Amino acid sequence: MEFLYTLEAFFKEAESFVWGKPLLFLLIGGGLFFTLYSRFLPFRYLRHAINVLRGKYDESDEPGDISHFQALSGHLAATVGMGNVSGVALAIVAGGPGAIFWMWVSAFVGMATKFFTCTLAVMYRGYDSDGKLQGGPMYVIREAMPSYFKPLAAFFAIAGFFGATPIFQANQIVQVTKDVLIRPLGWIDGNEFIVDLSIGLVIVFFAALVIFGGIKRIGEVASRMVPMMVVVYILSVVAIMLINWSHVVDSFILIFQDAFQAKAVLGGAVGAIMIEGAKRAAFSNEAGIGTAPMMHGAAKTNEPIREGLVAMLGPFIDTLVICTMTALCILSTGVWTDTSLDGISLTAKAFDHSIPYVGTYILLACVLIFAFTTVFGFSYLGQKCLSYLVGVKYGKYFNYWYVGIIIIGSVWSLDGVVSLIFVMYGLMAIPTMVSTLYLAPKVMKAAKIYFAKVE
Repeated sequence: MEFLYTLEAFFKEAESFVWGKPLLFLLIGGGLFFTLYSRFLPFRYLRHAINVLRGKYDESDEPGDISHFQALSGHLAATVGMGNVSGVALAIVAGGPGAIFWMWVSAFVGMATKFFTCTLAVMYRGYDSDGKLQGGPMYVIREAMPSYFKPLAAFFAIAGFFGATPIFQANQIVQVTKDVLIRPLGWIDGNEFIVDLSIGLVIVFFAALVIFGGIKRIGEVASRMVPMMVVVYILSVVAIMLINWSHVVDSFILIFQDAFQAKAVLGGAVGAIMIEGAKRAAFSNEAGIGTAPMMHGAAKTNEPIREGLVAMLGPFIDTLVICTMTALCILSTGVWTDTSLDGISLTAKAFDHSIPYVGTYILLACVLIFAFTTVFGFSYLGQKCLSYLVGVKYGKYFNYWYVGIIIIGSVWSLDGVVSLIFVMYGLMAIPTMVSTLYLAPKVMKAAKIYFAKVE
């Protein structure tokens, strides 16, 4: 356990270093550039994006492995998850209610970022060592950028190997299971490590049933579970908001007030809240991080712009809708002022406060679905990173590392787990955003051609 304490201290320091002003400028500034450079083009074709998602333009003989809907569902399975339930609570605890405002800003510009990054993922797909077509930032860099940028591709894949893991999801599954089911029965009594490890082994069993089936099984499971989990969670949170309806408007006002509560410049109080919001938005919808292009790069299509349009719906669903509802649930109930709680425990208290006796069980059911679908989705992404580095023949062994890190996440502290993920996400964002900014003119050229055909 001493080793885990040392790792936690290391990653906390690394998190502070990585998530400084340059990365904030790269993610939010880059997203703002994409929004203005495209003249809000992705948003003007929102209806067309929905038609693409519905399968109106699907062709079975086009290259790729999964449909547009499965690609979005597969990535939402990796993003609409603990970042929306636990991550929002962490944001409020760390940055106050104002952090939610900066999550909104990041998500809004993140829609344009996703449009550009995922268009490029299809536009510049490359062949892996088995001769199979693949997409993702590493292939975009390899196929479309000058040779001196090639080290960025390996840099992304290395960070993705550690970042595209279910360590946070495993940690929070364990936490909510203990809080809701085990602790009330008095079954822990000093054996917390054994309990954590036991739950971790159960997670490994169910994860292995799906992830060893490959991307097609992941896509099929995600496309069935994601819509269901979104509906169940939204209905639960809507019920809580209705119960506390008199405080919902006040909560909205609080978010805006707290976002600009200080006159400090970036790096001061407001700067800290901005960084916290940007970090949590990246954790939630992953715009600019590079995970979405890996999933959307597997879509069946010959039209890169179509996949970019589908992908941009992700931050809207994930952050602007679901994260906002979670935030209002926590703020309107007033539980956010309890400094003894963090992460999933804070959200659980909000559910229990408004829906006594059954609220925490409803949240437990939602969390298990959220977390497991995220676990399924990330396995595909991490395997692609390792396959890029060492070849497909050895990349398949990633799943063994993957189930192993579930165990680590089950017994490690929440602070250590979160810091590790933030460090890796921050590192992944650098090659993703640099390559997208460099190739943005290619996307706009393709967009003009595509929209001229569909209008």
